[in-house]
Amino acid sequence: MCQVPMSRREWLKLSAMFTASGALPLLHSLNTRAAAEPDAPVRIGYLPITDATPLLVAHRNGYFEKDGIQAEKPTLLRSWAQLVEAFISGQVNVVHLLSPMTIWARFGSQVPAKVVAWNHVGGSGLTVATQVNSLRDLGGKTVAIPFWYFIHNIVLQAMLKQQGLTPVARKAGAVSPQEVNLMVMAPSDMPPALASRQIEGYIVAEPFNAAAEALGIGKILRFTGDVWRNHACCVVFMHQHDLDRRPEWSQKVVSAVVKAQRWTQENRAEAAQLLSKDGPNKYTPHSLEALRKVLAPDPADRVRYLASGAIRHAGWNERRIDFQPYPYPSYTEELVRRLKSTLIEGNNAFLASLDPQRAARELVDDRFVRRAIAEVGGLNAFGITEAFTRQEEIVA
Repeated sequence: MCQVPMSRREWLKLSAMFTASGALPLLHSLNTRAAAEPDAPVRIGYLPITDATPLLVAHRNGYFEKDGIQAEKPTLLRSWAQLVEAFISGQVNVVHLLSPMTIWARFGSQVPAKVVAWNHVGGSGLTVATQVNSLRDLGGKTVAIPFWYFIHNIVLQAMLKQQGLTPVARKAGAVSPQEVNLMVMAPSDMPPALASRQIEGYIVAEPFNAAAEALGIGKILRFTGDVWRNHACCVVFMHQHDLDRRPEWSQKVVSAVVKAQRWTQENRAEAAQLLSKDGPNKYTPHSLEALRKVLAPDPADRVRYLASGAIRHAGWNERRIDFQPYPYPSYTEELVRRLKSTLIEGNNAFLASLDPQRAARELVDDRFVRRAIAEVGGLNAFGITEAFTRQEEIVA
């Protein structure tokens, strides 16, 4: 089990931290730590999922030390609430955080922090029971999501609405055939819940989709990267005071992460081994088999997914998970627009007045990642030929 169940207490804790008043005591701790230790080493906080790959590879391959900065062993945390709390309070200073969560942190909690790079793209899927063959089959059923502030939640709701289904969050009472009930559940609890038919499907980061396939309890109905092309899932989030007061240190941190992304692209099988429970650092509790299925899949898998419809855009050439560090402004802008019309429990009043372009300007600092990309050969090194702009492609 890599995460504790999402209890009501856990949900309330995270919801409180995503408000200005709830975050205030943690921000006091952050300021105290920053004053007491202005030259703090790299302290990575992560959850044991493939989203954390670049940060863990950067640590294992010694990229921080090679650039002359100290890095402690990454801190494994058991829930998003723990990760957010550790970051806001300054216990860790470099994290992978879900892209919608950074919007809540910056504009809901008013945390002085910025997205400095994308951590990875894709890496998520909608897994369903074996008897489910279409989104329409989910009508009247329950689908688990890992949390409300997830790109998975946005993509799932877009797909459901396109099929004429209404997402609801109903803890009691019947769900009509035209509705799909969304339930927050810890990723580690999702495969067992699917196997016991407590839920009809779940949408989540890897390797929990691969786990359902390996166990023979479910199948992938659609990959999220096949709905929103090259969407960011987790991003690299750092404190504003480090970016302002330690620009050289911050540059080395971002450069190390970008080097790790490039290395992972070229050494996918080795990355799976590095992350596995049998790897030298035992970064995650996952088997090598499940991680290889995500990071270095058999080419026959793609043929099967094209036949089943899990992949519909063959020309997009999306990988199950990929790594590209540049944080396109168009993505952040579209993310904010879609969040405004997505069912989300908790405090989201600030979204109504949040301008998408302003959000992209104030949330993202791309100074360091542009230089880091240039150091590894430019965008071409990641298979991207365009400039630092793009048009979002979303086809549910």
